[in-house]
Amino acid sequence: MLGLSPWHLLILAVILLLVFGGRGKITNIMGDAAKGIKAFRDGIKDDHAEQPPTQTTPSLPPAQPEKDPIVR
Repeated sequence: MLGLSPWHLLILAVILLLVFGGRGKITNIMGDAAKGIKAFRDGIKDDHAEQPPTQTTPSLPPAQPEKDPIVR
């Protein structure tokens, strides 16, 4: 009734080995994942730090106020 094929049993065995397969297996896997994420973030920060500052457009001279053509 359960219908477990050999593939299902193999996947179940792998999961059980990860959970109960020794001391600190999951902790090591999660620690490695955290180190990878930290290295990725550091790599992104380094890329932004090495980029030269963007060039700004030169400022325009101040606009002179127009004289009012209507004289009262």
